[in-house]
Amino acid sequence: MIDKINKLLSDIEEVKATNLQELEDLRIKFLSKKGAISVLMDDFRNVAAEEKKVLGMRLNELKNKAQDKINELKENLENSNSTEETIDLTRTAYPVQLGSRHPLSLVKKEICDIFKRLGFSIAEGPEIEDDWHVFSSLNFADDHPARDMQDTFFIARSPEVVLRTHTSSVQTRVMEKQEPPIRIICPGRVYRNEAISYRAHCFFHQVEALYIDKNVSFADLKQVLLFFAKEMFGADTKIRLRPSYFPFTEPSAEMDISCNICGGKGCPFCKHTGWVEILGCGMVDPNVLENCGIDSKVYTGYALGMGIERITNLKYRVKDLRMFSENDVRFLKQFENAQ
Repeated sequence: MIDKINKLLSDIEEVKATNLQELEDLRIKFLSKKGAISVLMDDFRNVAAEEKKVLGMRLNELKNKAQDKINELKENLENSNSTEETIDLTRTAYPVQLGSRHPLSLVKKEICDIFKRLGFSIAEGPEIEDDWHVFSSLNFADDHPARDMQDTFFIARSPEVVLRTHTSSVQTRVMEKQEPPIRIICPGRVYRNEAISYRAHCFFHQVEALYIDKNVSFADLKQVLLFFAKEMFGADTKIRLRPSYFPFTEPSAEMDISCNICGGKGCPFCKHTGWVEILGCGMVDPNVLENCGIDSKVYTGYALGMGIERITNLKYRVKDLRMFSENDVRFLKQFENAQ
């Protein structure tokens, strides 16, 4: 029997396994109930009493050696497999092309930084909204065109659940929960049911600002607009305000800046007027304040909103809006120096 034990010890030292199936075959061969070691254990009963002590020690040594060898092979296979899984053999041998930060992200950050210096904080809200926060609380009439399916995306044809058409819905949520003074900016993605072309898309990005406190006036709004325009487009930038209409502000205005491409002399971009429209603004309508639980006899406020794509076009002269959402690395690489 001692010769059989020594032979198995020698065999176990030499075993190898290249996969888990081979390892399982080795375990069955040596350690299963019908394996070689179990057969020797059965034969051990017939050994003479004076040899049992020595042979018993050798059998235990053999069993432990076999178990250790199986465990060692298993650990090696697992480590080998984990290493192989981290290597993608289908990956191209050429370096992966990287772009840069997206121009919309760059411009959004710049806008937010300017308003942060004025004491504004960032507020965010859901993109899937209800009718109240998108339309009703903001003084939109029941028959307003923005409520039509031609202008707004409705969820599952529900008249109450929509993809937000502006980030003003974030403002109403903040006004409902927070006591004035309120000084926030609301950057985010919005959705409109429009045909996709070089000058329009079904989704785009906005930054809106809201300031509510006692004795807030239109003069305060004008100073903020002038500061923003000079910080964003240069110290020589001029602004002008034109009367307009928005359901949630009264009075309302649209703001133009002197064209930063031609310096106000006139060019195709500004349609030879020397001015470019960049945002809408106005004093918050008292009805909106009351709808959100704010006393309009005590508090006043202003709001403004701009499209980030519009500002990006002015800064980088991107002629096709579709390029912003195509994730073309060649397009993104143009903005490496704008980080």
